[in-house]
Amino acid sequence: MNYCDISVGQKASLTKTFTDEDVRKFAEVSLDVNPLHLDDEYAKTTIFGKRIAHGVLTCGLISAVLANKLPGQGTIYLGQEVRFSAPVYLGDTITAECTVTEKRDDKKIIKLDTVCTNQDGKVVVSGVATVKHD
Repeated sequence: MNYCDISVGQKASLTKTFTDEDVRKFAEVSLDVNPLHLDDEYAKTTIFGKRIAHGVLTCGLISAVLANKLPGQGTIYLGQEVRFSAPVYLGDTITAECTVTEKRDDKKIIKLDTVCTNQDGKVVVSGVATVKHD
């Protein structure tokens, strides 16, 4: 998709169910081995009562939408404001949706509202992404 083909209000999304394997692989790659993500017994003692996925792993779905769908191939991620509003538990199905809110034609910069919701429609992550796309 070319910059000129992108319009304010345009949306794209994708959905993924987070598994134990996803969380363990992310922990291995990121080095974030917080027992809240990896240890069932420890997680039972926390406010969540069970293991949760890494917040940044959930944000990865936003990156996937930006890179693969809107704006798509060639997108350069410049920044992300993010708010974690609810936990993502193993087995949750998360939908990341990005909506174009602003375009800056002189630099080909695009701002998008970003939101991740779980299978019950509850917002788990929200924010604003800033990208460049030629």
